[in-house]
Amino acid sequence: MKPVYIINGFLESGKTEFINFTLDQPYFQISGKTLLLLCEEGEVEYDPYVLKRSNTVVEVIDEEADFTVEKMVELEKKHHPERIIIEYNGMWKFRDLRLPWHWRVEQQITTIDASTFPVYFTNMKSMVADMLRKSEMIIFNRCDGIGDLNVYKRNVKALNPAADIIFEDSSGEIDELMEDDLPYDLSADPIVLDDKTYGIWYLDSLDHLDRYVGKKIQFTALVMKPDGFPKDYFVPGRMAMTCCAEDMTFLGFACVYDKIGLFAERDWVKVTAVVEKEYFADYEGEGPVLHATSVTKAKQPKEPVISFV
Repeated sequence: MKPVYIINGFLESGKTEFINFTLDQPYFQISGKTLLLLCEEGEVEYDPYVLKRSNTVVEVIDEEADFTVEKMVELEKKHHPERIIIEYNGMWKFRDLRLPWHWRVEQQITTIDASTFPVYFTNMKSMVADMLRKSEMIIFNRCDGIGDLNVYKRNVKALNPAADIIFEDSSGEIDELMEDDLPYDLSADPIVLDDKTYGIWYLDSLDHLDRYVGKKIQFTALVMKPDGFPKDYFVPGRMAMTCCAEDMTFLGFACVYDKIGLFAERDWVKVTAVVEKEYFADYEGEGPVLHATSVTKAKQPKEPVISFV
């Protein structure tokens, strides 16, 4: 199988700078040729010295219609590379990207110009979502002067909870966002989550579970009972709109409650629970497990679907 690395993002988002930097690193000075498929040309150009040193050959494909499996195979036969890097055009439909059967995506990285992200996310949300969903790493650069990067992080995590997100300004990588930025008091007992803060808590728990271990939380949720779940376990959570009305996901963690049999699937309940970090088979490792101290009937919220917008 031929390893492929996809770097995507809109024009002037920093894709070329990232690839230039990567090619120039000692760990990339490996044997064999690298084929770089360049699908758009911005203001930044590739350093000829870096390309030569890293044994990288560049092929430009200007038109989306020309970016076909047949064209990729043709270029592979021409250059016989050991690996392929694709600098993908952010205005092309990412969901339509098709690779030769023997090419395997090893890593996908999205670069984002933080100064223009709100415009793209507001006006081209579906296109942004397609870019982000399968990216293992998302790099926000040019973050200088941007106050609330938490909003950016929540927007991205709603689309791709597993992605690593990096913020960079002109001085380099920005330190991790602090607890003070959270819209609720971590010292409260319980921490009461509403329609606006539930999603924030859910996403922050994925990244910073230790902040919540041993703390009591309270929220209104929908009861879900997945097939194969252990006895006395259920998933309380909320439906969330991550991109558009047709793009919904359920956000919830496993919860232990010995009287859950009193409630039916899709009942609305108020849950009070203590957060613990435990092994759970469906997580394939450790993760947030809630231990409910109280579960009571609740009315459906006026807005049953939460949003990250």
